[in-house]
Amino acid sequence: MRKNQRSERITASEAPTLAQLEAELRRETYWKRHNRILRSTVYALITAAAAAVLVATLFLPVLRIYGSSMTPTLADGDIVVSVKGGNFEQGDLIAFWFNNKILVKRVIAGAGEWVDIDEKGNVSVDGRQLEEPYLTEKALGDCDIDLPCQVPEGRIFVLGDHRSTSTDSRSSTVGFVSEEQIAGRLVFRIWPLSGFGPLQ
Repeated sequence: MRKNQRSERITASEAPTLAQLEAELRRETYWKRHNRILRSTVYALITAAAAAVLVATLFLPVLRIYGSSMTPTLADGDIVVSVKGGNFEQGDLIAFWFNNKILVKRVIAGAGEWVDIDEKGNVSVDGRQLEEPYLTEKALGDCDIDLPCQVPEGRIFVLGDHRSTSTDSRSSTVGFVSEEQIAGRLVFRIWPLSGFGPLQ
């Protein structure tokens, strides 16, 4: 009998108090809530990242500029945002695929238009000389095509802004750019911060 009483006393003294039970319940509730919030935050971040990648890939590709063929408008290392699709107008900056690389050039003429470039580098489209305020120098550059030339259907004639070094539609290597090659129209520079803003 004494042995049983002693056992009951030990069990009773080891049992948690009401305050301890409430504290433990609060702790468990806190960790469950904490884990639930953490899980939902991680899911939200993953979803947002996936959506951002999808939008960037399908609608707003972000591109880094390599080389100097578009100076002074764009410099090596600039990061720009482009927009897919749409009609391209004279003066637009476009990115297009060429030999598994993306090149960036400026639209000069569209299908059916006649392009001519004189020895000094003055560009005319359908007999009208273009005003090109984005240039710091003019040059005939690397030109091995017969001028004047008419842009074929479904094609675009493009030039780089650094006319003396740019390889573009003046070269038969690149030639006229087909609409299927075009990756997008450049609209905004995001880096460097000193050049942050819309492109022209």
